[in-house]
Amino acid sequence: MTYQEARALCQERLGLPAAGEGPALAVTVPLPQWLEAARFAKDALGCLYLSFTTAVDWKEQGLEVLARVENLDANFSVTMKTRLAAGQTQCPSLAPVWRGADWMERECYDMFGIRFEGHPDLRRILLPQDWEGHPLLKSYAVDTPHPPYR
Repeated sequence: MTYQEARALCQERLGLPAAGEGPALAVTVPLPQWLEAARFAKDALGCLYLSFTTAVDWKEQGLEVLARVENLDANFSVTMKTRLAAGQTQCPSLAPVWRGADWMERECYDMFGIRFEGHPDLRRILLPQDWEGHPLLKSYAVDTPHPPYR
């Protein structure tokens, strides 16, 4: 499969416009289609490698979850993005599609507070279990005391 074929398939099967130049596609996926788009990327586009899953806090606009998957044989990647509404913290887990999503989603939970529905073991991975809050949220106070760290 080539980059052009993958781009056409995204538009045809998912009804989603795919942006990007060269071997990198970017697809904005509505939240209800997140898991469907992931399965499509793996099965139809051959993206067997999950490079990363992360999030961005856009403050008033809510959180955005990103996942980059790659077809290493055809040398192209797809960056999938979905937006959570302001105040919303639920997103379907990609762990049933790519096992490597497990720890990446745990990191997003730990840092941003995103709860991945269907995740096999969603708990803190970087910070102590008794840590309060999620440090990468823009609403997190920088001067919050956390002995013995501050």
